[in-house]
Amino acid sequence: MRNLQFRELSLAPVALIIAAGVTLTACSSSSSSSSPSPSPSSASSQPASSSAPATGASEPTSGAGATAAIEANWVAFFNAKTPVARRIALLQNGSVFAPIIQAQAGSTLAQLASAKVNKVTLTGTDQAGVVYSILASGTVALPNQNGVAVYQDGIWKVGDTSFCSLLKLEQLPHLPAACSG
Repeated sequence: MRNLQFRELSLAPVALIIAAGVTLTACSSSSSSSSPSPSPSSASSQPASSSAPATGASEPTSGAGATAAIEANWVAFFNAKTPVARRIALLQNGSVFAPIIQAQAGSTLAQLASAKVNKVTLTGTDQAGVVYSILASGTVALPNQNGVAVYQDGIWKVGDTSFCSLLKLEQLPHLPAACSG
């Protein structure tokens, strides 16, 4: 029993570092690429620089098209190569979180983290459940996290509740008011 407690205590800082890396990945910037790296589990071929679908039309709200858009946008949001402005556009109420996203931009820790979408469950035309894993250097660090995608402004976005959960893991001293609900 004592060894188990020691192991749990020794993993706590690792989880905190990973959570920080996840948040920093979601909040870092790199201008070396204008599109996210493709993920084996997503159909991400959408340019990272636009905040709306390339055609100017809204993304699908149902079926395989909606699921593919959610996966692509989720992966792009957590991709260190996605520009900050695009990440803000891919987060529900992203402008509320812009100061955090911009303040943490450029972190070297951010280069280690990414996300993989494991499952998307559409729960209506404007919301979906997302089961995702956070990877650190390609290795699953936080498996099977439950998140929410929301349809806002014609785009499937990472739900602010999901982002707030990651910020809470990071234990920031001052969370945005949007995270207090």
